[in-house]
Amino acid sequence: MGEVKRIAVLGAGGLGRNMAKLLDKKTEMRLVAICDKGGYAFDPNGIPSAKIDALSAEESVATISGIGVRCGDAIGELLKRRDQIDGVFLALPNLPNEFLPSVVERMAKEGFRGVMVDALKRTRAVELMVKLNDLLAANKITYITGAGATPGLLTAAAALAAQSFVEIESVEIWFGVGIANWDAYKATIREDIAHLEGFSVEKVAAMSDEEIENELEKRNGILELVNMEHADDVILELAGVVSRDKVKVGGVVDTRSPKKPVSTTMKLTGITFEGKRSTHVFTLGDETSMAANVNGPALGYMKAGFWYHSKGLHGVFTSATVMPLWPH
Repeated sequence: MGEVKRIAVLGAGGLGRNMAKLLDKKTEMRLVAICDKGGYAFDPNGIPSAKIDALSAEESVATISGIGVRCGDAIGELLKRRDQIDGVFLALPNLPNEFLPSVVERMAKEGFRGVMVDALKRTRAVELMVKLNDLLAANKITYITGAGATPGLLTAAAALAAQSFVEIESVEIWFGVGIANWDAYKATIREDIAHLEGFSVEKVAAMSDEEIENELEKRNGILELVNMEHADDVILELAGVVSRDKVKVGGVVDTRSPKKPVSTTMKLTGITFEGKRSTHVFTLGDETSMAANVNGPALGYMKAGFWYHSKGLHGVFTSATVMPLWPH
């Protein structure tokens, strides 16, 4: 890839902070910027994750000595430094559905010209992102959406597994997530609760942290999610693999323990050209955390995005149409 790619992370919750740790392990990419609602930190020479780890969950990256800046529009301030940023990972809250697409639209219109990757989960949000294709292509942005674990790693596995068959009957994704405490992944947990019966994106957005905690208490910290509105369906449909109605996503989230309550699997059932029905199963190791399975693929898609960008390929791509590359 040549020169080290300079990465900005928008969002400093659980995924954002863990992305900083992962980038510490890489030589091809360097974290130069990270922001949250309190402000941002910027250092063209690189931001070691230790500086972010030293903060409590409530502290803003704006308080990092020497490189942190308090402000009300961190994204706007980072856009002023867009020429010093090659790639952006969006680890901002996914709610409401329009939020991330609006951020991306703003960045395109204000002159960012690099690679962007998200870990969006909801079908509607990805549909909105795909609609930005023409705008992003015109502004020379290479964008990969749904590039986390599910959608992302497991969606890509389904697209690959489909090659054994001439007809796909079903794709079933069942995930297990264990988190030590919900404070570290507030935005992610809120999004999961929005999938539960009796809840909606709007209702969850209006709930206080205390109300979320009370809901988790009622459920002993366990969220069981079925028939989720998950973007694996639209991504696999857009890739021509299978119609969205044949894709089912669900799982179990334990918000009180880092141990996975169940193993994460992708099962694809299809008919071969000989007329035989079979199922491919892809299982993630229980020892891999949510952060490892989201941030790792996101960086792999980021590297693929840089390759696409270097070839003049711009616009919106998905985790089922791009093969992630492994960054050193």
